[in-house]
Amino acid sequence: MNAAPAATIDWARVRADFPLLTREVHGKPLVYLDSANTGQKPANVIEAVDDFYRRHNANVSRAVHTLGTEATDAYEGARRKLATFFNVRPDELVLCSGTTFALNLVAYSWALPRLQPGDAIVLTRMEHHANIVPWQLVAERTGAKIKVADIDQAGELDLGALYALLTPDVKILSLTHVSNVLGTVNPVREICREARRRGIVTAIDGSQAAPHRPVDITAIGCDFYAFTGHKMCGPTGTGALWARREHLAAMPPFIGGGEMIKEVRFEGTVYNDAPHKFEAGTPNIAGFVGLGAAVDYLSPLGMANTEAREQDLLQHATEELDKVDGLRIFGRAREKAAVISFLVEGAHAHDLATLLDLEGVAIRSGHHCAHPLMHHFGVPATCRASFAFYNTHEEVDAFVAALLKVRRLLA
Repeated sequence: MNAAPAATIDWARVRADFPLLTREVHGKPLVYLDSANTGQKPANVIEAVDDFYRRHNANVSRAVHTLGTEATDAYEGARRKLATFFNVRPDELVLCSGTTFALNLVAYSWALPRLQPGDAIVLTRMEHHANIVPWQLVAERTGAKIKVADIDQAGELDLGALYALLTPDVKILSLTHVSNVLGTVNPVREICREARRRGIVTAIDGSQAAPHRPVDITAIGCDFYAFTGHKMCGPTGTGALWARREHLAAMPPFIGGGEMIKEVRFEGTVYNDAPHKFEAGTPNIAGFVGLGAAVDYLSPLGMANTEAREQDLLQHATEELDKVDGLRIFGRAREKAAVISFLVEGAHAHDLATLLDLEGVAIRSGHHCAHPLMHHFGVPATCRASFAFYNTHEEVDAFVAALLKVRRLLA
């Protein structure tokens, strides 16, 4: 589906597609600035899930009756839509609950059988816990070690230092495409190229990239790419792992059960072909119907257009926040997504977020599932305002005005 020209998009009309954004909180118009946590859902996604349960509800791949066929077609249709959206083949996409499951699948099914004592895994300082803890668990079981690529004060990777870590003992490099805390956009295509030259497998956490910018997985050149559906306007409990076909063919199943098999005997089991051998049990069928509808919604908007919209909002918000005395922004990368983590001198992050909520402004506070990054900056927590294309410049102004009010209360 061809994307609309940017100049023709009526962003106010786009915003009207999101029912939740019309509500009030504490008697104030909601200003939702937590899209890095989860994205809001357009009406067509909500309606698609409702329609599935009202008219098509059945299990997939298990029945020849009409409802079973309709459910299977809808579920597999979502896989095909996602494949087109990310420029990959449908049979290279493992549908799952999201990035956390996807990265655990890589860790346990690809890395665990291969890593040995003395091998190394490279991560970066800016990773989400979902791209740290699975590797720690695998390292403990295999005797492999973890090496960490550091960042500078702007929140950018030191690429020279990263490449220096890519020594012959490194078997896999796993890193985020876009930092959920700093907004830093890592040059994953260049990094994957350098890793490939050294024979190192690459895994990319695309959770914060897929909802906010064009992502061509084939062009990136990685071995694995994980993403989450609920951040890209889809339902919770949806996402996928893309993997090169040769990896999927060689990897053993991660979870056993129904539908991931061809034949089961007590003497042994013949597993299904990829990607189905990694999709045991009844999946989140309605969720993936909704995620397919989310792709239908995002595709005609055009991800380059939504990214440009968010960059306008980011620039506006950054300029206004820089005027606030005592406010520190964490992350000033040259290429940055629409995420601003910040603290105000003399105020705890949770106090700020709680008082902003009373003004109708929803931001996140805490460590953002990134303890090592908080330790790097020497803080226990930050506030984070994250923007999406359905936000407005008026909301940026309302957020800053509320922040100034809260700051006076805490002074």
